Amino acid sequence: MTIAPEGKKTAERSKFEQLKVNSAYLREPLATELENDLPYFTDDAVQILKFHGSYQQDNRDNRRKGESKDWGMMLRLRSPGGRIPAQLYLALDDLSNQYGNGSIRATTRQAFQLHGIPKDDLRTVVGTIVRNMGSTLAACGDINRNVMAPAAPFQQHGYPVARRLADDIADLLAPKAAAGVYLELWVDGEKRYKIRPSVLASRFKKQQQHGEVFSGDSDEPLYGDTFMPRKFKVAVTVPGDNSVDLLTQDVGLVAFTDMGGRLRGCNVYVGGGMGRTHNKEETFARTADCLGYIKGTDVLPLVQAVVALQRDHGDRKVRRHARMKYLLHDNGIEWFRKEISRYFSGEIKPARTEQKPELLDYLGWHQQGDGLWFVGLPLLCGRLEGDLKGQMRQLVETYKPEIRLTPNQDLLLCNIAKNQKQEITEQLDAMGWADPSHTSLLSRHAIACPALPTCGLAVTESERILPHVLGRLETLLEELKIDSPILVRMTGCPNGCARPYMAELGMVGSGVEQYQLWLGGSPGLTRLARPVLQKMPLAEMESTLRPLLKQWQEQAPSQSFGDYCHSLGDQLEATLQA
Repeated sequence: MTIAPEGKKTAERSKFEQLKVNSAYLREPLATELENDLPYFTDDAVQILKFHGSYQQDNRDNRRKGESKDWGMMLRLRSPGGRIPAQLYLALDDLSNQYGNGSIRATTRQAFQLHGIPKDDLRTVVGTIVRNMGSTLAACGDINRNVMAPAAPFQQHGYPVARRLADDIADLLAPKAAAGVYLELWVDGEKRYKIRPSVLASRFKKQQQHGEVFSGDSDEPLYGDTFMPRKFKVAVTVPGDNSVDLLTQDVGLVAFTDMGGRLRGCNVYVGGGMGRTHNKEETFARTADCLGYIKGTDVLPLVQAVVALQRDHGDRKVRRHARMKYLLHDNGIEWFRKEISRYFSGEIKPARTEQKPELLDYLGWHQQGDGLWFVGLPLLCGRLEGDLKGQMRQLVETYKPEIRLTPNQDLLLCNIAKNQKQEITEQLDAMGWADPSHTSLLSRHAIACPALPTCGLAVTESERILPHVLGRLETLLEELKIDSPILVRMTGCPNGCARPYMAELGMVGSGVEQYQLWLGGSPGLTRLARPVLQKMPLAEMESTLRPLLKQWQEQAPSQSFGDYCHSLGDQLEATLQA
């Protein structure tokens, strides 16, 4: 049980917060219900299950009135920077075939998901993942989620530092007591499978268990027994590379290095987040504020301090108001700078100048800088299934590349020797990737959430219809003689899992086959779009967008579509109705 440190107030707890306290560090009622014969978990167990990396779902295509639901678990991995060893990939492939729905899906947070796993098989699947160098702990739930970093295995320009920093932060923010419970439930307590922490993060943990950062709970020193008010997200990148959608994170770090490739410091951004609810104006998407620049040795202390601040000040009574973005919105960045000094003793300086951010994707062949190569493969919506999945398995079995997942749901095959490059090129050609750097006009950066049939929150389709939607849009662009790309993102509900509010053209499910239309984000993911239509029937997509696209082409073809929409201001809605 958490004992609040002297001077801290114990906030009134909601029912959900009390559930976490009563769970004995995320054990119950999950542990008990794992032993019964029911094909589903109760609502309370489902909430605890999330911390272990799983959501309970049912196949909505198979719902029949008066019949039991077709239950299945979605299982998400935690893989900092999207790194998946070949051994783990092959294990996931086997598990998806034997226990899941046959597919593996790369998420927008650089992790793999399995779908359709029966409750009775969940322990076998999680245990197998852990035994093959993987983990699902803290992939979901009110805790720090998967730490993002540029997927490209470049050996210069700060990329190695960003990757190491992501690993260190992932370890630093990993739960302590809950990790033991995780092994107890899923791997029979076999501690030899526990992921070894980095030396840097381990040393830092020991130094920081005091003062305001310490929760007062000796078993779970950072989080306490209530963990975080809501999910918490961190990303690290290098100047100019915005593949990680930096401004959508609770904490975003831009790492600067010296000539020798050593970390000098980071620009820090705080308070981003995408989730919102239709018709709840108090919920909204928000881009992060710039907190400032800190030196390299202060990065881990600062990250931990931000977590502690949100732990203590985040709203634990109203869940829809619990993300850190609302803390920043309600109190302002200057309040945040002042309050963080209670948790962090380092100096926060004005931010350093960064080069213009770009959404990089690394598609095609690239040299890593260490004599090896990698190849980026476009994977629309991140779904691997069918013949393509079988061919990918053969390739991974043969060459044992490290797999890395991008926030754009693409897949990189890394650490390829020069003498393997031609053979792999030929195999990729046979798989339909004659030129992996080539995509259609809109599919290169388009992403969508899974939505139907597995997500219980979806109000309409997303992943399953995205290829059709892009095809219709590309036909319209061809008709108007437009050959400029547009960043398109689509979701089946307003929760924002595909980060649609940063897109140049975002479609957010608002009803059956109808969508909110968001316009005006930037190609480099530096500006929020804004809603211009509340309910656009999918059947009217072309007629709705044609006047605006035509005017863009006639008036400002050298501008990006998002920049042009942003420049129209209040005229944007009128242009759509022209």
